[in-house]
Amino acid sequence: MALDDVGTTLLEAAGRILTTEGAAALTVRRIAADAGMSTMNVYSRFGSKHGVVEHLFLRGFALLAEAMTDVPHSADPIADLRECGAAYRRFALTHSTLYGVMFHGAVPDYEPSPLALQTGAATLQELADRIQRAMDAGRLRLMDSGHAAAIVWSTCHGVLSLEMKKTSMPIEWERVYFDACENVIRGLGV
Repeated sequence: MALDDVGTTLLEAAGRILTTEGAAALTVRRIAADAGMSTMNVYSRFGSKHGVVEHLFLRGFALLAEAMTDVPHSADPIADLRECGAAYRRFALTHSTLYGVMFHGAVPDYEPSPLALQTGAATLQELADRIQRAMDAGRLRLMDSGHAAAIVWSTCHGVLSLEMKKTSMPIEWERVYFDACENVIRGLGV
């Protein structure tokens, strides 16, 4: 996934276009123009618009994996899970365009490749490993750690998805998020 400076500039341009104008404006010609380059630069580095979106997808998961692995392992695996939840929320809110590409189909005609899906699954495995650590410590009841990770992730993702829709409802989303995370962890407890 390593890109040269030109590739990075093109990827940043694609992200800006998605953020400000949406998927309908995302074309090879537009990405190149926004980056001040020719379309040949896009084709030679990414192959197509879908190649650009694939790199955005992979970049998002790389940043999410980094955010998760940056949470240190303390003596308390439950506290570590809470910190992973906080890291996930920070990632989603800081990188909302990438989050949209990864989880919300921000580019409707993009289908992640098997490699991209495998990368996403590896990030979920980081959460599963943390949950397994809490199970091994006797803090969570025993079950398949991948299944438990899907329960935790779907809860966190659901709250974030609603928050990111920017509904006009007077809801304290940060509080709802952390309460939901806390309750799902408790629900998995012994």
